[in-house]
Amino acid sequence: MFLIIGYVIILAASLGTYAVHGSLAALWVPTEYIAIVGLTLGGFVAGNGPKAIKATVAALPTIFKGSPYNKAFYVDVLCMMYEILAKVRKEGLMSIEGDVENPEGSPIFSKYPAFASDHHAVDFLCDYLRMMVGGNLNAFEIENLMDIEMETHHAEAHTSAHVVSKVADAVPAFGIVVAVMGVVNVMGSVGQPPAVLGKMIGGALVGTFLGILVSYGFVAPVAGQLEQKVEEGAKIYQCMKAVLLASMNGYAPQIAVEFGRKVLFSTDRPSFAELEEAIKSRK
Repeated sequence: MFLIIGYVIILAASLGTYAVHGSLAALWVPTEYIAIVGLTLGGFVAGNGPKAIKATVAALPTIFKGSPYNKAFYVDVLCMMYEILAKVRKEGLMSIEGDVENPEGSPIFSKYPAFASDHHAVDFLCDYLRMMVGGNLNAFEIENLMDIEMETHHAEAHTSAHVVSKVADAVPAFGIVVAVMGVVNVMGSVGQPPAVLGKMIGGALVGTFLGILVSYGFVAPVAGQLEQKVEEGAKIYQCMKAVLLASMNGYAPQIAVEFGRKVLFSTDRPSFAELEEAIKSRK
């Protein structure tokens, strides 16, 4: 939604102020638009492999959706982890083996559909719970493994933002290419009346205008939105990591979830009282 609002403001500020003293019809040079779009798409395809292209295309629709990672979501996550750890404390590690091996059929996970729908987060949690069930753990080694996995996931998730950012950097240069082609065309038409040459030069300059406007006004904001989505999506792994490590170090479930609560962004972090009330209400 905010992306669309931003686009409207950009168009109003650029085309609106131009229309005050110029004709918008002068900016309508279809061949320039076609060339810019074609060069941009060509650069995108040529500069990336199938995995990066597929990841970017899949990520683009997410910028028009609201973030699922809000306070209510993290309250659910922390309550779920409390429930799992409380079950372990009361019945032993083997009691969660069924939940870990079949999270789709787990009575605990099924109570938290928002979390259960994030298969990456579910896999992350189940993998480390499975290690806990499997035997004695060295918390330092597990923390290092978690960091490596989170770093890998983070780098992979950043692919689409990185790709779109590179495209945004290239579009102004494509605008210059289009403008130069227009100038070459003008040079080949020397001898035409000044009015004709002026129109041709103006058309050539539209390429530079388009390249800069499309890059910084339209493509770069998409890269920024994708970057923010990645950062928001990374926090859940830090939260689960903090809770699991606290539990491995011997802290009670009530204290372990506090470790997870503390790593959340202030805008999404429930207060101590809110979390405590939520846990009590779900017992």
